[in-house]
Amino acid sequence: MPEAQGRRRAGRQVLLASLWLTLLVLVVKVWIGWATQSLSLLAESLQTLINGFSILLSAIAITSRFPMSREWGHGKLEAILALLLVAFMGFACLSLLVVSVQQLSAIAQGVLVPPVRMNAPLFQLLGVVLAINFCLACFQRYEAGILENTALRFSASHQFQDTWLVIPVLVALAGSGRGYFWLDSLLAIAMVMIAVSNCWRVFNWQLPSLMRQIAIAPEALAQTIHQVEGITHCYDIQSRGVVGRQVFVEMHLILHPECMSVARTIAERVERVIRDRYGPAKVVIYIDSDRLQSE
Repeated sequence: MPEAQGRRRAGRQVLLASLWLTLLVLVVKVWIGWATQSLSLLAESLQTLINGFSILLSAIAITSRFPMSREWGHGKLEAILALLLVAFMGFACLSLLVVSVQQLSAIAQGVLVPPVRMNAPLFQLLGVVLAINFCLACFQRYEAGILENTALRFSASHQFQDTWLVIPVLVALAGSGRGYFWLDSLLAIAMVMIAVSNCWRVFNWQLPSLMRQIAIAPEALAQTIHQVEGITHCYDIQSRGVVGRQVFVEMHLILHPECMSVARTIAERVERVIRDRYGPAKVVIYIDSDRLQSE
C-alpha cells in the first residue's frame, strides 16, 4: 500500500508539472499565432489545448479518486468543463475553417490577403516550444513506465503528436514568408480536422472516468468476489465506468481470521477475478481498518 500511494503521489506531481508546462506552451503558441495572424499555428494550438485538458482531467481523477470524503473519480464540475471545452472547440474550429476557406478563395481569385508576419526571433521561440514539447513527452513516457501510469502514457502519446505537428506549421510559416500564402490556410484546415479527431479520442479515453452510473450490480460483483477463498463477507461494493473499457470498483472485505496473513494475496486474486470477468478494472479494497490497493 505505501508503494502504491507513493506511485500515485508521484504520478500526480508529474501530471501537475506537465499541466503547467502545457499551459505555458499553449499561451506562447496562441500569442505568436495571434501576433503573426497565422491560422495554422492557431489551429495547431487546439491540439495543445486538448492535451492540457486531458492532463487536467487525469490529475483531478488521481487526486480525488481515493479519499473517502469525495466521490471516486470525476465529478459534475469536470463534466461541465468537458462540455464547455466541446463548445469552445466547436466555435474555434468553425471560425478557423470559415476564415481559412475565405482566404483560399481570395488567393484563388488573385486578391491580396494579409501576409503572415513572421520573423527570426519568433521562429526561434517556436523552436524552443518544439524542444520543450519533445522533452516533456519523453519525460512523461519515462515516468509512465516507472510509475505504471496509463494516464501519463496516454498524455505522452499526445505530446509527441503535438510536437510533430509543429514541424509542418514551421514549414508553412516559412513558405508563407516566401509568398506561398495558401500554405498557411490549407494547413489550418488540416489542423482543425486533426484537432476534432484528437478531441474525440481524448473524450473516448476519459469517458469511463466521467461515467457516474453503476457499472456492475453489487450482487453480481459479490457473487464474483466470493469465488476467492478466505472471504467471509463483502459489503459497500461500488462500481462505475464502462464494462469492457474501464471499470472502477471499491469494496470492503471481511476475511477469515486464519487468512489475514495472506490478505494481500487475496486482494490480488479478487482483482484478477474481476478483470477476468469484466475486463480492465482498477480496484480499491478495504480489509477491516487496513486499505489495500491494487492498480
